[in-house]
Amino acid sequence: MKDDLKPEKIRCDACPVMCYIADGKSGACDRYANHGGTLVRLDPLTIIQNADQKLVPFMPSGTEDPWDGDIIKGGRPFVTAVGAGTTYPDYKPAPFIVSQDVEGVDMVTVVTEGIFSYCGVKVKIDTDRHIGHECDVVRVEGEPIGHVTTSEYGSKMLSLGGVEHLTGGSKKEGRVTCDALMRLCNREAVTMVIGEPGRETELVVEAGKPPIINGVTENLMRVGCGSATIGMFPKQWIGHVDEVVVVDDHITGVLSEHETGKQLDVPATGIKIKGRRSTPGRYFQVAEPGTGWGGTDIEDPLTILGPFNPKIAWEGLRLLMVSTTGEQYAYFELDADLAPRPRPAPAQLKASADLIAENCEPSVCSVLFMGGAGGSLRAGVTENPVRLTRSVKESLTHVSCGGADAYVWPGGGITVMVDVLDMPTQSFGYVPTPALVAPIEFTLRVSDYAALGGHVDHIRAADDVNRDAARHVAQNDSAHDPMARRNFRWSGKG
Repeated sequence: MKDDLKPEKIRCDACPVMCYIADGKSGACDRYANHGGTLVRLDPLTIIQNADQKLVPFMPSGTEDPWDGDIIKGGRPFVTAVGAGTTYPDYKPAPFIVSQDVEGVDMVTVVTEGIFSYCGVKVKIDTDRHIGHECDVVRVEGEPIGHVTTSEYGSKMLSLGGVEHLTGGSKKEGRVTCDALMRLCNREAVTMVIGEPGRETELVVEAGKPPIINGVTENLMRVGCGSATIGMFPKQWIGHVDEVVVVDDHITGVLSEHETGKQLDVPATGIKIKGRRSTPGRYFQVAEPGTGWGGTDIEDPLTILGPFNPKIAWEGLRLLMVSTTGEQYAYFELDADLAPRPRPAPAQLKASADLIAENCEPSVCSVLFMGGAGGSLRAGVTENPVRLTRSVKESLTHVSCGGADAYVWPGGGITVMVDVLDMPTQSFGYVPTPALVAPIEFTLRVSDYAALGGHVDHIRAADDVNRDAARHVAQNDSAHDPMARRNFRWSGKG
């Protein structure tokens, strides 16, 4: 009888930590547990019911399947890597190598949860508000997890994570970085601080939600820079105002000097802007970056104006100053001393500010997971890993993450990037090495899989997968079918 007793603890080999797990307990990653002496994966395998729906022809030809009474064909399952398990320590075939017929083509999907030491996230924050200077350090719980990177049009960008933070710093830095990455990728809110003491910005980021900057929730991203705004809306102003200044941290626009104003016969006003003049009607560095008007540090727009030229300006000159989101605007008229005096904004000018705001898109945070598929991932697909890399680059193998389209970077290796909002919820986990655990799938023809030296002996039909124990989710509206012919070079439709 003693030989039949199972050990009190079992060893998990799903990652390099190699936890010893007592019966009824989970490992350090909370992904695997000891259930009566058997190692079990706690999260269910996730299957996407394909929603790439196609209407059935009213009069089908003889080559097509007879109509089964369903007006829409679809519902083909796609086995994702979410909840599939890993291949650690590398030599094992992937947990699921699943085949099925897709429009007469024998396809196979190789499914693995990858342990990503080389990974991070790119965060796009749609706002003009200043969150930090380029290269400023981003901290969570006092630990550095990344930095501010190059701004894009109307958006701030963060580069977070990476192997240097996961493994190159202190133990706490690695743990905090891993935890922040996992929460961001699982669509949870993460509070971070950017910049050095004395000029810190507190930022709350959550995928698909507006950013919260120093306790204030952002609403809009700018319609364009100050110069672009001048070019977009001049007909809203002509006849109602003599001069318009669109305040912007990057390029402040001035209507009368701008080429738009020249072509619409707007006369010179003698206005003077404090800043570095670029081309006519376009000014750089009118103020410091901040959370005020147009991403500057000003609350009073008149601070960017110098004295009007008395040889050109006139008493009663009408001046509108507005931000790039239309959220801030002010109307002035020049007095006898040519000094701007605030006046109630006419309805037409208020409407123009509202129109600018209407044309601004909502401010939102986008989180893109980025990782390099190396060792165990490729070995789980084929005994000759470089062939998988070549097959991906030759568009014979399609890469997805949790069923979502992944962008594969050019150059060597398989470096992928994917929008976490396109993936099933709770797609990401971790191992305390520390590293992120993320799903990745490789889909290709069975014949191509055999040609690259794949683990063909481990292929099983999709119908053999225990679907009753799996989590079933609908396909994301913005995602594409990973098995669609257009994904592959051989279809001639790529």
